[in-house]
Amino acid sequence: MKTEILRAFRFTLAPTPAQEQRLLRWCGNSRLAFNYALAAKKAAHEDWRTQVVALVDAGVEEATARKRVKVPTPTKPTVYKRFVAERGDDRRGVEGIAPWWHEMNTYVFQSAFLDADAAWKNWLDSFKGKRAGRRVGYPRFKKRGLARDSFRLHHDVKKPGIRLTTYRRLRLPAFGEIRLHDNARRLGRLISREEARIQSVTVSRSGHRWYASVLCKVQVDLPEKPTRAQQTAGTVGVDLGVKMLAALSRPLDPKSPDREGHFVTNPRHLARVAKRLRQAQRALSRKQKGSARRDKARRRVARLHHEVTVRRRAALHQVTKKLATRYATIHIEDLHVAGMTATARGTLKRPGRSVRQKAGLNRAILDTAMAETRRQLTYKTSWYGSQLAVLDRWWPSSKTCSDCGWRNPSLTLNERVFHCAHCGLVLDRDLNAARNIERHTAARPTPQQVASGKGETQNARGESVRLPRPRAEKQDPVKREDARPSPAPPRRSNPPTSPPTYNGQAKSS
Repeated sequence: MKTEILRAFRFTLAPTPAQEQRLLRWCGNSRLAFNYALAAKKAAHEDWRTQVVALVDAGVEEATARKRVKVPTPTKPTVYKRFVAERGDDRRGVEGIAPWWHEMNTYVFQSAFLDADAAWKNWLDSFKGKRAGRRVGYPRFKKRGLARDSFRLHHDVKKPGIRLTTYRRLRLPAFGEIRLHDNARRLGRLISREEARIQSVTVSRSGHRWYASVLCKVQVDLPEKPTRAQQTAGTVGVDLGVKMLAALSRPLDPKSPDREGHFVTNPRHLARVAKRLRQAQRALSRKQKGSARRDKARRRVARLHHEVTVRRRAALHQVTKKLATRYATIHIEDLHVAGMTATARGTLKRPGRSVRQKAGLNRAILDTAMAETRRQLTYKTSWYGSQLAVLDRWWPSSKTCSDCGWRNPSLTLNERVFHCAHCGLVLDRDLNAARNIERHTAARPTPQQVASGKGETQNARGESVRLPRPRAEKQDPVKREDARPSPAPPRRSNPPTSPPTYNGQAKSS
């Protein structure tokens, strides 16, 4: 059965120097429009705060004053009408904030207004506790040189202005044709068979490269169940780590030796270019601000970071596709990457220890992109008929024996081999964790993940992200693996006499 999903096709562009200057100008106007809309929202917010303060000074309770004052926040339609009245027109000699607006597509401005609406809504939802995930801060203006250069264009799908003229050329409305560094044959054939319709295109710059992400509605056959080969392979537990990118409970390649089949080597992309990146950053720090040589050194640093990003993404796509296509169910942990990579500096009252070593560990964890691995597995499993099962965040997969269930609560991170004091099992720590992950999530698979473009996937535990006011002092770190006793373990070493506490409170089961 055909299902319509949203899928993005990303192409590398090969613009001429003149086209690159035009792209930069369009990105600048998108940034201008976003700042214009955000300034209107902030002005309305300041007006609301001023009126609330005036009522509070007059003797009204703050809660009552907040409900009484009503100042509408301007949204995209209101902002666009105001922008049209103030933009000007250099063809008629009318001054304004953007008199050159007629030289580019109108969606450069309108899409930026929509982005400002989304940023404002995300902040409000996060402040009220309606949005899952980490806290979203107060929207900030985009600054040239810091914000990413990008703009988004839409068109009428019945009269498409965004289209492929050839497999190597993409036409943008009001811009013209631009050459593709890649080949768009796959997308062109889908469009010719009327299985894909272009909705929008986002042009962005990363490092020294320009990219076009073409968003399409695609008719695909999403499998309802795993294939026969996937059912034969069964399930696999995946333990993500730093020493090895992933440890698998079952070999990814049955023909390879046992250890090589169970482990995916960590490429350590950032460590490979660390020396060149260090030299480039030192050279950049010695250049005079505003000089041409400093700009050249800045581009060199950006290029190195971009190369690391591209290689990391390519490696993760290869691993996640193999997992999603070869197994019926993939089991992973619900890792809290933000907590794992928290700084160890501490506070003035309680300074941290081994800060430099922890910073190196944080850098290595972030280089593995664990959250990106889960994101890719989330949508790829729905594409290829497999399922994604997630183990509870607090289940001690590394401290539990995968054979008998004996638990070692005193296991430290530097012990890379797990020794079971009950059954005598000696196994690599990560491989033991991968087997536990597969075993203890087999009966609790997650619901079928949404396909791309059909909604939001799981991105947090669904807890409120509001912080107490005034903001509390730095919280104590929370262990990722606790030592709670299992329902009926065979044996445990050093059994706890009382339930473990977290920040002074007992953790409920």
